[in-house]
Amino acid sequence: MKFTIGRRIGLGFATLIVLTTIAFILTIYTLSDSKYKTELVVGQVTPSVSALKELNLLLQRSHTNISKWFYNKSFNDLDFRDELKQIIDKEYPLKKNQLNNLSKEWSSDEQSQLKNIFSRIETLFKVYKNDIMKELNSTEKYEDASVYYLARLPYEDSELSIKIIYKNLNSLIELKQDNAETVKEQMFSSFNFLKRFVQLLGIALIIGGILVAIFTTRSITIPIQKLKKILQTMSLGIVPQEIIRPSNDEIGDMGIALNELVQSVKETTNFAKETGSGNFSADFKPLSKDDTLGQALLLMRNNLAENERSLERKVAERTEEVVRQKEEIEVKNNELEILYKQVTDSIHYAKRIQEAILPTQDYINQVLPNNFVYYMPKDIVSGDFYWITKKEKKVYFAAVDCTGHGVPGAFMSLVGHNILQDIINNSNLTQPAEIMNALRDGVIKALNADNNQDTKDGMDMTMCCIDYETLELQYAAAFNPLYLVRNGQLNQHDANKFPIGKFLGEKQNFTNHTIQLQKGDQLFLFSDGYADQFGGPKGKKFMVGNFRRLLLNISPLSPKEQRQKLESTLFDWQGTQEQVDDVLVIGVKI
Repeated sequence: MKFTIGRRIGLGFATLIVLTTIAFILTIYTLSDSKYKTELVVGQVTPSVSALKELNLLLQRSHTNISKWFYNKSFNDLDFRDELKQIIDKEYPLKKNQLNNLSKEWSSDEQSQLKNIFSRIETLFKVYKNDIMKELNSTEKYEDASVYYLARLPYEDSELSIKIIYKNLNSLIELKQDNAETVKEQMFSSFNFLKRFVQLLGIALIIGGILVAIFTTRSITIPIQKLKKILQTMSLGIVPQEIIRPSNDEIGDMGIALNELVQSVKETTNFAKETGSGNFSADFKPLSKDDTLGQALLLMRNNLAENERSLERKVAERTEEVVRQKEEIEVKNNELEILYKQVTDSIHYAKRIQEAILPTQDYINQVLPNNFVYYMPKDIVSGDFYWITKKEKKVYFAAVDCTGHGVPGAFMSLVGHNILQDIINNSNLTQPAEIMNALRDGVIKALNADNNQDTKDGMDMTMCCIDYETLELQYAAAFNPLYLVRNGQLNQHDANKFPIGKFLGEKQNFTNHTIQLQKGDQLFLFSDGYADQFGGPKGKKFMVGNFRRLLLNISPLSPKEQRQKLESTLFDWQGTQEQVDDVLVIGVKI
C-alpha cells in the first residue's frame, strides 16, 4: 500500500488530534483526582485532626480538675468536681464515638495508635474515679492522713500516665497533619504536572503545525521544483546532475519515469567514468559531430593518459629518493640506538657500583637502631649518598650532597665515599670536624683543585657521631644543618658556611659540636633536594619552612612511617613536575 501525500498529511493532523485528546483526558483525570483528595482532606483528615485536638483539650481539662480535686479540700466549690464527672461520663464517650467513626478511613497503624490512646485514657479515668474521686469524697476524708496518702500514690502515677497519653496523642495529631500535607502536596504536584503537560502540548501543537507545513512543502513543492529543473536541463541537451529519489507517492511515480529517461542519457557519460577510473582504452563514439560533450571527453581521455604517464615517471623518481633517504635515516637510527644502549648500560653498571658502596639496610639496622633512609636519585645514578659505619663504640653516619647529579655527581660520591672509608680505617681521627677537614683535603688533592683555580666541585654534608652508652652526640656540618626534635619542638643546629672542597678565601676548619641526647630525641640529616622540589598548585618550591614543619609533624611516628610520609608528601607535591635534584633524608630516633 502506497503511503500517499494525502495519508501523510492525514497522519500529521491525526497526531495533533490524539495529543489534544490525551490532554483533555489527563485534565479530567487530574481534576477528578484533585476533587477526591480535597474531599479526603476536608471530609476526613481535617475533622480527624480537629477531633484529636479537642480530645487533647478534654484531657487537659480533666487533668486540671483532678489536680483541683486532690489539692482543694473545700466542698463549697463543686463546679470543677461536676465538670470532671461530666468529662468522664459524657464528654469523653461522645468524643470517643466521634473519633471511632472518623478512624474507619484511617490506616491500620493509625487505628492501632488511637485504640492504645483510648485504652490509656480509660485506665487513667478509672484511677481518677476509683482511687481519687471515690476516696476523697468528703472533707473528713481529706483530714484522714491515711486516706489522703493512699490517694496520693495513684495521683502521682496519673501525672506520669497523662504525659505518656499527651505524647502519643500529639504524635498521632502530627501524623494526621503530615498526611494532610502529603495529600495537599500530591494535589499540587498533579496540577503542576497538568500545567507543564498543557504547556508542552501547546508547544507541540505549534511545532506540529509547522512540521505539517514543512512536510507539505517538502513532499509536494520541492519535488515538483526538482522535476521542473531536470526537465528544463534536459531540454537544453545537458546531462542532468540530479536524480529524483523515488518515494512511495504520486510524485515518486513521476520521478521514476523521469529517472528512466535520464538513464538513457547517462549511458553517454559512462565513458567519462571509465576514463576517470584510468581505463584509457575504453570505446566511445560521440553521438554526433555536434556532440560537444563527446568531443570534450575524447580530448580529456588523451590528456589524462599523457598526464598519468608523466606522473608515473615523477612518482618513480620521488619514490627512489625517499627510499634512499629512509635507508640513511635507518642507518643513523641504528647507530644512535647502539650508542644509547652502550651509554645506558654503562650508567646502569655505574649504578650497581654506587649501590655497592652504600651500606646495606641490615648493617644500618645493626649499628644504628630506629632509623630510616629516604633516598631518591634524580637520574639512574646519584650525587647524594649516605655513609654509615661503626668504629669502636661509636656510630658515624653522614648525609652527603655532591656537586651536581647524575653521572658527574656519582663520580664525586665515589671519591667522597672512598676518602671517608680511608680516613676511618687508616687514621686515629674520631671527631666529625676532624674527619671532615681530612675529607676536604682528600677531595682537593683527588681533584687537583690546588692547581686548578676554576674547580668548584665539592660536597655539602652533615656528619654525626653517637656514643650509645653515654648518648653523647658530636656533629659537624658543611652548609646543611642538623635538625633535632625534642619535646615537640624542632631545633636547628647550624652548619659552617663553606663546603667540602676548594673554597675561595682563607682556609677554615670545621667546627665540632657536642650535644647531650635524651631518650625520645629525633635527629634529621638531609640534602637540599627535598626542599628545592618544584610542585604544588602554583609550581613553586616546597621550601625549607614547609620541610621543617613536615619533619616536626612526623617526628612522633615510627621510622618506617616517617619514611612513608616523606615519600607520599613529596609525590603529591611533585605531581607531574620533573624531579629537580637528588633527594636524601636520614632520620634517627633515640
